[in-house]
Amino acid sequence: MDTEVVDLLIIGAGMAGLTAGARAVRGGLSVVVVETGEEVGGSARFAGYAWTAPSHEVMEQHNPRGDRALKRALVDRFDEGVSWIRSTGVEVKDAQRILSFGRGHQFDTNHYLDTCRRLILDGGGRVLLTTHTEHLLTDHGAVVGARLRSSDGTVREIGARATLLATGGFQGDPALRTAHVHPHADRMELRSNPHSRGGGYRLATGVGAATGQVDAGFYGHLIPSGVPFTDPVDFVDLSLYYSEHALLFNLRDERFTDETLGDHLTAMALLDQPESRGLLVADARVFRDWITGSYVDGAVAVDKFALASKRGGRAGLAEDLDELACLPEEWGYRGDAIRDGVKRFNERASAGLATAPGRELDPLPLDEPPYYVIETVPAITFPFHGVRIDDRARVLAANGEPLPGLLAAGSDTGGLWHRAYAGGIASALVFGLTAADTAAHRP
Repeated sequence: MDTEVVDLLIIGAGMAGLTAGARAVRGGLSVVVVETGEEVGGSARFAGYAWTAPSHEVMEQHNPRGDRALKRALVDRFDEGVSWIRSTGVEVKDAQRILSFGRGHQFDTNHYLDTCRRLILDGGGRVLLTTHTEHLLTDHGAVVGARLRSSDGTVREIGARATLLATGGFQGDPALRTAHVHPHADRMELRSNPHSRGGGYRLATGVGAATGQVDAGFYGHLIPSGVPFTDPVDFVDLSLYYSEHALLFNLRDERFTDETLGDHLTAMALLDQPESRGLLVADARVFRDWITGSYVDGAVAVDKFALASKRGGRAGLAEDLDELACLPEEWGYRGDAIRDGVKRFNERASAGLATAPGRELDPLPLDEPPYYVIETVPAITFPFHGVRIDDRARVLAANGEPLPGLLAAGSDTGGLWHRAYAGGIASALVFGLTAADTAAHRP
Protein backbone atom coordinates (compact mmCIF):
# COMPACT_ATOMS: atom_id res chain seq x y z
CA MET A 1 0.00 0.00 0.00
CA ASP A 2 1.38 3.41 -1.02
CA THR A 3 1.61 5.87 1.87
CA GLU A 4 1.13 9.58 1.23
CA VAL A 5 3.16 11.80 3.56
CA VAL A 6 2.06 15.26 4.78
CA ASP A 7 3.43 17.73 7.29
CA LEU A 8 0.35 17.65 9.53
CA LEU A 9 -2.41 15.05 9.73
CA ILE A 10 -5.38 16.32 11.76
CA ILE A 11 -7.93 13.85 13.13
CA GLY A 12 -11.09 15.79 13.88
CA ALA A 13 -12.60 18.83 12.13
CA GLY A 14 -13.98 20.87 15.02
CA MET A 15 -12.73 24.14 16.47
CA ALA A 16 -9.26 22.87 17.39
CA GLY A 17 -8.66 20.83 14.23
CA LEU A 18 -9.84 23.43 11.72
CA THR A 19 -7.97 26.19 13.54
CA ALA A 20 -4.77 24.14 13.42
CA GLY A 21 -5.29 23.27 9.77
CA ALA A 22 -5.87 26.86 8.67
CA ARG A 23 -2.87 28.10 10.64
CA ALA A 24 -0.68 25.31 9.25
CA VAL A 25 -1.49 25.93 5.58
CA ARG A 26 -0.89 29.64 6.08
CA GLY A 27 2.54 28.65 7.31
CA GLY A 28 3.20 26.60 4.20
CA LEU A 29 2.58 23.12 5.65
CA SER A 30 0.83 20.34 3.77
CA VAL A 31 -2.31 19.30 5.64
CA VAL A 32 -4.95 16.56 5.62
CA VAL A 33 -7.95 16.78 7.95
CA VAL A 34 -9.94 13.63 8.74
CA GLU A 35 -13.51 13.78 10.10
CA THR A 36 -15.90 10.94 11.01
CA GLY A 37 -19.00 13.06 10.51
CA GLU A 38 -20.66 14.22 7.32
CA GLU A 39 -19.76 17.84 7.96
CA VAL A 40 -17.09 19.86 9.73
CA GLY A 41 -17.55 22.03 12.81
CA GLY A 42 -18.51 19.72 15.65
CA SER A 43 -19.94 21.25 18.81
CA ALA A 44 -18.29 24.62 18.14
CA ARG A 45 -21.10 25.38 15.71
CA PHE A 46 -23.38 25.76 18.73
CA ALA A 47 -21.14 28.24 20.54
CA GLY A 48 -20.74 31.93 19.68
CA TYR A 49 -18.19 33.16 22.21
CA ALA A 50 -14.54 32.67 23.03
CA TRP A 51 -13.71 33.56 26.63
CA THR A 52 -11.46 32.67 29.52
CA ALA A 53 -10.05 34.10 32.75
CA PRO A 54 -8.55 37.58 32.23
CA SER A 55 -5.42 36.97 34.32
CA HIS A 56 -3.32 34.26 35.93
CA GLU A 57 -4.64 35.29 39.33
CA VAL A 58 -8.29 34.89 38.31
CA MET A 59 -7.55 31.59 36.57
CA GLU A 60 -5.81 30.30 39.70
CA GLN A 61 -8.70 31.40 41.90
CA HIS A 62 -11.35 29.65 39.81
CA ASN A 63 -9.33 26.63 38.59
CA PRO A 64 -6.72 25.96 41.29
CA ARG A 65 -6.24 22.26 40.52
CA GLY A 66 -5.71 22.61 36.77
CA ASP A 67 -2.31 22.05 35.17
CA ARG A 68 -0.31 25.23 35.81
CA ALA A 69 1.55 25.33 32.49
CA LEU A 70 -1.65 24.81 30.47
CA LYS A 71 -3.51 27.46 32.48
CA ARG A 72 -0.75 30.00 31.93
CA ALA A 73 -0.57 29.22 28.22
CA LEU A 74 -4.32 29.70 27.80
CA VAL A 75 -4.33 33.08 29.53
CA ASP A 76 -1.13 34.31 27.84
CA ARG A 77 -2.14 33.24 24.31
CA PHE A 78 -5.83 34.11 24.35
CA ASP A 79 -5.46 37.61 22.89
CA GLU A 80 -3.29 36.19 20.10
CA GLY A 81 -6.08 33.69 19.40
CA VAL A 82 -8.63 36.49 19.09
CA SER A 83 -6.28 38.34 16.74
CA TRP A 84 -5.98 35.17 14.66
CA ILE A 85 -9.77 34.95 14.27
CA ARG A 86 -9.83 38.56 13.09
CA SER A 87 -7.00 37.81 10.63
CA THR A 88 -9.24 35.31 8.85
CA GLY A 89 -11.76 38.07 8.09
CA VAL A 90 -14.31 37.01 10.70
CA GLU A 91 -15.76 39.86 12.75
CA VAL A 92 -15.05 39.69 16.47
CA LYS A 93 -16.94 41.89 18.95
CA ASP A 94 -15.23 43.96 21.60
CA ALA A 95 -14.32 42.26 24.87
CA GLN A 96 -17.10 41.78 27.39
CA ARG A 97 -17.63 40.15 30.76
CA ILE A 98 -18.62 36.45 30.67
CA LEU A 99 -20.01 34.71 33.76
CA SER A 100 -18.96 36.36 37.01
CA PHE A 101 -15.22 36.42 36.30
CA GLY A 102 -14.40 35.82 32.63
CA ARG A 103 -13.55 38.04 29.69
CA GLY A 104 -14.27 37.18 26.09
CA HIS A 105 -15.60 38.01 22.66
CA GLN A 106 -18.68 37.19 20.65
CA PHE A 107 -18.16 36.03 17.07
CA ASP A 108 -19.94 33.94 14.45
CA THR A 109 -18.45 30.50 15.08
CA ASN A 110 -20.17 29.05 12.01
CA HIS A 111 -18.58 31.70 9.80
CA TYR A 112 -15.21 31.07 11.42
CA LEU A 113 -15.33 27.28 11.01
CA ASP A 114 -16.39 27.53 7.38
CA THR A 115 -13.67 30.11 6.77
CA CYS A 116 -11.02 27.80 8.25
CA ARG A 117 -12.18 24.98 6.00
CA ARG A 118 -11.96 27.26 2.97
CA LEU A 119 -8.46 28.39 3.98
CA ILE A 120 -7.34 24.77 4.25
CA LEU A 121 -8.71 23.86 0.83
CA ASP A 122 -7.46 27.04 -0.83
CA GLY A 123 -4.03 26.36 0.67
CA GLY A 124 -3.83 22.96 -0.96
CA GLY A 125 -5.00 20.93 2.03
CA ARG A 126 -7.68 18.25 2.00
CA VAL A 127 -10.66 17.49 4.22
CA LEU A 128 -11.80 13.84 4.26
CA LEU A 129 -15.35 13.46 5.61
CA THR A 130 -17.07 10.27 6.83
CA THR A 131 -13.62 8.78 7.37
CA HIS A 132 -12.69 6.69 10.39
CA THR A 133 -9.17 6.50 11.81
CA GLU A 134 -8.49 2.84 12.56
CA HIS A 135 -5.16 3.26 14.31
CA LEU A 136 -2.04 5.37 14.46
CA LEU A 137 1.09 4.33 12.60
CA THR A 138 4.27 4.14 14.66
CA ASP A 139 7.96 3.70 13.97
CA HIS A 140 10.45 3.11 16.82
CA GLY A 141 8.10 4.75 19.34
CA ALA A 142 7.21 7.76 17.19
CA VAL A 143 3.78 8.39 15.67
CA VAL A 144 4.21 8.71 11.91
CA GLY A 145 0.64 8.89 10.61
CA ALA A 146 -2.56 6.87 10.63
CA ARG A 147 -4.53 4.14 8.86
CA LEU A 148 -7.92 5.43 7.63
CA ARG A 149 -11.10 3.80 6.39
CA SER A 150 -13.64 5.82 4.39
CA SER A 151 -17.39 5.18 4.38
CA ASP A 152 -17.15 3.19 1.13
CA GLY A 153 -14.66 0.81 2.74
CA THR A 154 -11.55 2.24 1.10
CA VAL A 155 -8.49 1.90 3.32
CA ARG A 156 -5.51 4.19 3.04
CA GLU A 157 -2.49 5.12 5.10
CA ILE A 158 -1.31 8.70 5.44
CA GLY A 159 2.13 9.35 6.82
CA ALA A 160 2.69 12.55 8.75
CA ARG A 161 5.57 14.40 10.31
CA ALA A 162 3.07 15.40 13.03
CA THR A 163 -0.39 14.03 13.85
CA LEU A 164 -2.94 16.09 15.79
CA LEU A 165 -5.80 14.51 17.75
CA ALA A 166 -8.78 16.88 17.88
CA THR A 167 -11.85 14.63 17.91
CA GLY A 168 -13.75 16.59 20.55
CA GLY A 169 -13.70 14.32 23.62
CA PHE A 170 -15.65 11.18 24.53
CA GLN A 171 -19.00 12.57 25.73
CA GLY A 172 -20.79 10.58 23.03
CA ASP A 173 -19.66 7.26 24.54
CA PRO A 174 -21.65 6.31 27.68
CA ALA A 175 -19.14 3.62 28.67
CA LEU A 176 -16.20 6.02 28.66
CA ARG A 177 -18.27 8.60 30.54
CA THR A 178 -19.11 6.02 33.21
CA ALA A 179 -15.49 4.93 33.48
CA HIS A 180 -13.84 8.35 33.53
CA VAL A 181 -16.41 10.96 34.58
CA HIS A 182 -18.85 9.46 37.11
CA PRO A 183 -20.58 6.09 37.71
CA HIS A 184 -23.88 7.76 36.78
CA ALA A 185 -22.58 9.81 33.87
CA ASP A 186 -24.38 7.56 31.38
CA ARG A 187 -27.68 9.02 32.65
CA MET A 188 -26.90 12.46 31.30
CA GLU A 189 -28.39 13.98 28.17
CA LEU A 190 -25.73 14.74 25.54
CA ARG A 191 -25.38 18.51 25.09
CA SER A 192 -22.99 18.11 22.18
CA ASN A 193 -22.57 16.78 18.67
CA PRO A 194 -22.93 12.96 18.62
CA HIS A 195 -19.64 12.19 16.83
CA SER A 196 -17.25 12.76 19.75
CA ARG A 197 -17.10 9.17 20.99
CA GLY A 198 -13.54 8.93 22.25
CA GLY A 199 -11.75 8.35 18.97
CA GLY A 200 -8.81 10.55 19.90
CA TYR A 201 -8.69 9.17 23.44
CA ARG A 202 -8.49 5.57 22.24
CA LEU A 203 -5.92 6.35 19.55
CA ALA A 204 -3.68 8.14 22.06
CA THR A 205 -3.91 5.58 24.85
CA GLY A 206 -3.29 2.87 22.26
CA VAL A 207 0.23 4.23 21.75
CA GLY A 208 0.96 4.84 25.43
CA ALA A 209 -0.35 8.34 26.12
CA ALA A 210 -0.91 9.46 29.69
CA THR A 211 -4.37 10.63 30.74
CA GLY A 212 -5.70 13.02 33.35
CA GLN A 213 -7.41 12.35 36.66
CA VAL A 214 -10.74 10.53 36.56
CA ASP A 215 -12.37 12.86 39.11
CA ALA A 216 -11.73 16.00 37.03
CA GLY A 217 -15.43 16.44 36.21
CA PHE A 218 -17.11 17.71 33.07
CA TYR A 219 -18.47 20.81 31.41
CA GLY A 220 -22.22 20.95 31.04
CA HIS A 221 -25.35 22.72 32.26
CA LEU A 222 -28.61 22.00 34.02
CA ILE A 223 -31.62 21.26 31.81
CA PRO A 224 -35.28 20.39 32.55
CA SER A 225 -35.76 16.72 33.42
CA GLY A 226 -37.63 14.54 30.95
CA VAL A 227 -37.14 16.96 28.04
CA PRO A 228 -34.83 15.45 25.39
CA PHE A 229 -32.86 17.66 23.03
CA THR A 230 -34.45 17.66 19.57
CA ASP A 231 -32.25 20.25 17.88
CA PRO A 232 -28.83 21.84 18.57
CA VAL A 233 -30.65 25.10 19.35
CA ASP A 234 -31.88 23.32 22.50
CA PHE A 235 -28.32 23.19 23.83
CA VAL A 236 -28.70 26.88 24.73
CA ASP A 237 -32.46 27.32 24.91
CA LEU A 238 -32.98 24.49 27.42
CA SER A 239 -29.93 25.24 29.58
CA LEU A 240 -31.13 26.66 32.89
CA TYR A 241 -28.35 29.20 33.37
CA TYR A 242 -30.53 31.12 35.81
CA SER A 243 -29.91 28.43 38.45
CA GLU A 244 -27.10 30.72 39.66
CA HIS A 245 -29.81 32.93 41.19
CA ALA A 246 -32.34 30.26 42.18
CA LEU A 247 -32.38 27.67 44.99
CA LEU A 248 -31.70 24.01 44.18
CA PHE A 249 -32.99 21.16 46.35
CA ASN A 250 -32.16 17.46 46.05
CA LEU A 251 -34.51 14.51 46.65
CA ARG A 252 -33.76 14.83 50.37
CA ASP A 253 -35.34 18.29 50.12
CA GLU A 254 -32.02 19.91 51.00
CA ARG A 255 -29.80 22.50 49.39
CA PHE A 256 -26.37 20.96 48.82
CA THR A 257 -24.24 23.55 46.98
CA ASP A 258 -23.71 27.27 46.53
CA GLU A 259 -25.76 27.71 43.37
CA THR A 260 -24.36 31.19 42.70
CA LEU A 261 -20.86 29.92 41.83
CA GLY A 262 -22.10 28.84 38.41
CA ASP A 263 -24.67 26.65 36.66
CA HIS A 264 -21.83 24.66 35.07
CA LEU A 265 -20.45 23.83 38.55
CA THR A 266 -23.90 23.08 39.94
CA ALA A 267 -24.39 20.54 37.13
CA MET A 268 -21.38 18.60 38.43
CA ALA A 269 -22.66 18.81 42.00
CA LEU A 270 -26.13 17.55 41.04
CA LEU A 271 -24.72 14.47 39.33
CA ASP A 272 -23.53 13.33 42.77
CA GLN A 273 -26.98 13.67 44.34
CA PRO A 274 -29.69 10.94 44.65
CA GLU A 275 -30.94 10.03 41.16
CA SER A 276 -28.98 13.04 39.86
CA ARG A 277 -32.05 15.26 39.84
CA GLY A 278 -33.19 18.28 41.80
CA LEU A 279 -35.77 21.02 42.12
CA LEU A 280 -35.00 24.61 41.05
CA VAL A 281 -37.06 27.27 42.79
CA ALA A 282 -37.02 30.89 41.60
CA ASP A 283 -39.16 33.91 42.49
CA ALA A 284 -40.55 36.78 40.39
CA ARG A 285 -37.29 38.75 40.69
CA VAL A 286 -35.25 35.88 39.30
CA PHE A 287 -37.86 35.28 36.60
CA ARG A 288 -37.79 38.91 35.53
CA ASP A 289 -34.03 39.45 35.71
CA TRP A 290 -32.63 36.03 34.79
CA ILE A 291 -35.10 33.41 33.52
CA THR A 292 -36.27 35.67 30.69
CA GLY A 293 -32.98 37.57 30.43
CA SER A 294 -29.81 36.96 28.41
CA TYR A 295 -27.09 34.82 29.97
CA VAL A 296 -24.46 37.07 28.37
CA ASP A 297 -24.82 40.38 26.52
CA GLY A 298 -25.85 39.86 22.93
CA ALA A 299 -27.43 36.43 23.43
CA VAL A 300 -31.06 35.89 22.48
CA ALA A 301 -33.31 35.83 25.55
CA VAL A 302 -35.59 32.79 25.92
CA ASP A 303 -38.32 32.27 28.54
CA LYS A 304 -36.90 28.98 29.82
CA PHE A 305 -39.79 28.36 32.21
CA ALA A 306 -42.35 28.65 29.41
CA LEU A 307 -40.24 26.47 27.13
CA ALA A 308 -39.77 23.75 29.76
CA SER A 309 -43.54 23.74 30.40
CA LYS A 310 -44.36 23.61 26.70
CA ARG A 311 -41.96 20.71 26.12
CA GLY A 312 -43.52 18.61 28.88
CA GLY A 313 -41.00 19.15 31.65
CA ARG A 314 -41.84 19.04 35.33
CA ALA A 315 -42.61 22.72 35.83
CA GLY A 316 -45.10 24.53 38.03
CA LEU A 317 -46.09 27.98 39.29
CA ALA A 318 -46.85 28.66 42.98
CA GLU A 319 -48.70 31.90 43.69
CA ASP A 320 -47.11 32.10 47.14
CA LEU A 321 -44.78 30.16 49.42
CA ASP A 322 -47.56 28.04 50.88
CA GLU A 323 -48.47 26.72 47.43
CA LEU A 324 -44.99 25.19 47.22
CA ALA A 325 -46.31 22.60 49.63
CA CYS A 326 -48.61 21.31 46.86
CA LEU A 327 -45.90 19.75 44.71
CA PRO A 328 -47.11 16.63 42.86
CA GLU A 329 -46.36 13.60 45.03
CA GLU A 330 -45.07 11.60 42.07
CA TRP A 331 -42.16 14.03 41.66
CA GLY A 332 -40.65 12.57 44.81
CA TYR A 333 -40.14 15.75 46.87
CA ARG A 334 -41.91 16.79 50.07
CA GLY A 335 -43.59 20.04 49.19
CA ASP A 336 -43.79 21.22 52.78
CA ALA A 337 -40.06 20.63 53.23
CA ILE A 338 -39.26 22.62 50.08
CA ARG A 339 -41.52 25.44 51.28
CA ASP A 340 -39.86 25.46 54.69
CA GLY A 341 -36.42 25.39 53.10
CA VAL A 342 -37.17 28.50 51.05
CA LYS A 343 -38.65 30.20 54.13
CA ARG A 344 -35.56 29.49 56.23
CA PHE A 345 -33.29 30.75 53.49
CA ASN A 346 -35.33 33.96 53.11
CA GLU A 347 -35.35 34.64 56.85
CA ARG A 348 -31.57 34.38 57.09
CA ALA A 349 -30.91 36.22 53.82
CA SER A 350 -33.25 39.08 54.82
CA ALA A 351 -31.43 39.40 58.14
CA GLY A 352 -28.04 39.42 56.44
CA LEU A 353 -27.07 36.12 58.07
CA ALA A 354 -24.97 33.40 56.52
CA THR A 355 -26.72 30.44 54.92
CA ALA A 356 -25.52 26.88 54.58
CA PRO A 357 -24.57 26.24 51.85
CA GLY A 358 -23.47 29.83 51.21
CA ARG A 359 -24.66 32.24 48.54
CA GLU A 360 -21.49 34.07 47.61
CA LEU A 361 -22.61 35.97 44.52
CA ASP A 362 -26.37 36.51 45.02
CA PRO A 363 -27.33 36.55 48.72
CA LEU A 364 -30.73 38.20 48.14
CA PRO A 365 -33.84 36.44 49.46
CA LEU A 366 -36.37 34.85 47.12
CA ASP A 367 -39.34 36.63 48.62
CA GLU A 368 -41.21 38.06 45.62
CA PRO A 369 -44.04 35.73 44.56
CA PRO A 370 -45.00 33.94 42.42
CA TYR A 371 -42.53 31.05 42.51
CA TYR A 372 -41.29 29.21 39.41
CA VAL A 373 -40.40 25.55 39.89
CA ILE A 374 -38.59 23.29 37.41
CA GLU A 375 -37.14 19.84 38.05
CA THR A 376 -33.65 19.71 36.58
CA VAL A 377 -30.88 17.26 35.66
CA PRO A 378 -27.30 17.76 34.42
CA ALA A 379 -26.35 17.47 30.74
CA ILE A 380 -22.77 16.95 29.51
CA THR A 381 -20.97 18.91 26.79
CA PHE A 382 -17.50 17.40 27.21
CA PRO A 383 -15.40 15.67 29.90
CA PHE A 384 -12.38 17.20 31.64
CA HIS A 385 -10.60 13.84 31.71
CA GLY A 386 -8.50 13.29 28.60
CA VAL A 387 -5.09 12.95 27.02
CA ARG A 388 -2.27 14.79 28.81
CA ILE A 389 -0.35 17.41 26.85
CA ASP A 390 2.33 19.98 27.58
CA ASP A 391 2.05 23.69 26.79
CA ARG A 392 3.26 23.01 23.22
CA ALA A 393 0.28 20.65 22.64
CA ARG A 394 2.59 17.61 22.59
CA VAL A 395 0.97 14.42 23.93
CA LEU A 396 2.77 13.09 26.99
CA ALA A 397 3.67 9.50 27.82
CA ALA A 398 3.34 8.00 31.29
CA ASN A 399 6.92 9.08 32.10
CA GLY A 400 6.02 12.72 31.39
CA GLU A 401 8.04 12.89 28.17
CA PRO A 402 6.44 13.88 24.84
CA LEU A 403 5.39 11.08 22.51
CA PRO A 404 7.27 11.93 19.28
CA GLY A 405 5.03 13.01 16.43
CA LEU A 406 1.75 13.19 18.40
CA LEU A 407 -0.17 16.35 19.32
CA ALA A 408 -3.61 16.95 20.85
CA ALA A 409 -5.89 19.96 21.34
CA GLY A 410 -9.42 20.81 22.40
CA SER A 411 -11.68 18.46 24.32
CA ASP A 412 -9.50 15.40 23.65
CA THR A 413 -7.08 16.79 26.23
CA GLY A 414 -7.11 16.52 30.01
CA GLY A 415 -5.40 18.39 32.81
CA LEU A 416 -6.40 21.97 32.00
CA TRP A 417 -9.67 21.88 33.97
CA HIS A 418 -10.29 20.17 37.29
CA ARG A 419 -13.88 20.58 38.47
CA ALA A 420 -13.69 24.12 37.12
CA TYR A 421 -14.14 25.78 33.75
CA ALA A 422 -13.19 28.96 31.92
CA GLY A 423 -13.87 28.48 28.24
CA GLY A 424 -13.79 25.43 25.96
CA ILE A 425 -13.76 27.39 22.70
CA ALA A 426 -10.83 29.45 23.99
CA SER A 427 -8.89 26.29 24.83
CA ALA A 428 -9.56 24.72 21.43
CA LEU A 429 -8.55 27.95 19.71
CA VAL A 430 -5.33 28.50 21.67
CA PHE A 431 -4.07 24.93 21.61
CA GLY A 432 -5.15 24.42 18.00
CA LEU A 433 -2.89 27.34 17.07
CA THR A 434 -0.18 26.02 19.36
CA ALA A 435 -0.32 22.57 17.73
CA ALA A 436 0.10 24.09 14.26
CA ASP A 437 3.07 26.13 15.45
CA THR A 438 4.64 23.08 17.08
CA ALA A 439 4.18 21.08 13.88
CA ALA A 440 5.81 23.84 11.88
CA HIS A 441 8.89 23.98 14.10
CA ARG A 442 9.29 20.26 14.80
CA PRO A 443 12.77 19.07 13.78
